[in-house]
Amino acid sequence: MRRAIAVVVALALAGVGTFLLVRFVQSAEDRALEGEVLVSVLVVDAPIRAGTPAEDVADQVRVEQVPTKVAASGALADLTSLAGKVAAIDLLPGEQVVSSRFVTPEEYEGWLTPGAKVDVPANMLQVTLSLSPERVVGGQVQPGDVVAVFASFDPFPLNTLEPTGLAPGEIPVIATTTTLPGQEAQASLGLPNSPNSTKIILHKVLVTNLQAEELPRAVTAEEAVAGAPDLAPTGNLLITLALEPVAAERLVFAAEHGWVWLAIEGSEVDEADTEIQTRRLVYEVQ
Repeated sequence: MRRAIAVVVALALAGVGTFLLVRFVQSAEDRALEGEVLVSVLVVDAPIRAGTPAEDVADQVRVEQVPTKVAASGALADLTSLAGKVAAIDLLPGEQVVSSRFVTPEEYEGWLTPGAKVDVPANMLQVTLSLSPERVVGGQVQPGDVVAVFASFDPFPLNTLEPTGLAPGEIPVIATTTTLPGQEAQASLGLPNSPNSTKIILHKVLVTNLQAEELPRAVTAEEAVAGAPDLAPTGNLLITLALEPVAAERLVFAAEHGWVWLAIEGSEVDEADTEIQTRRLVYEVQ
């Protein structure tokens, strides 16, 4: 009997303690919000995938009262103004629903699906590269544009067939060391290596398609008024180029073993052959 009474008393005390704790927390929140102007905002309650229509997210958001100073710019109290729009990016639980995170289906599809149809000559191959935005002119390239292709390479062992752009005495010799168990490090015979190098390898390459792996954050109305620049994509870009077979081989080799940069090419750009750029040439006064 005593044991039963003790259990009942313990449960009662736990209940009272929980009630007092809840009241204390509520009182602290009330004190913190005292004198604050509150506004209603929608808050994401469950993950919303990019591309989801605004009409389908009613069950994934909730309304909260927050102080004006913590309401996000463009925060919404309801979904009315988003009719006909879709989520531009993935929305995570806890973040406020803002108008800039929703775009028209056409805008969304324009980023994630192939762009304007480009007629590709029947004798050309199409090759797709995954490049970060800064290597694709910040994502400004459009299907139908033509680009110049730069290739950069780290040093690699030379043989008599590899062009270096350097005189025989200028080829650097890099000494390496080898160490075997129980032995001291010994300098091995140095092998000639190429310098770091960069060169334009292709001109007037046709862009046939451009896709973004992730949309950029949309510029808010306030930022637009303030003259904020357009925002670049935050993920890699998949860019498809049309090339003749030999040019396609050169491009794939550069992408596989080095780094590729693209530049939008004007109709009057000089296509004359250029030197392979190395640190020595970069420092030279032209």
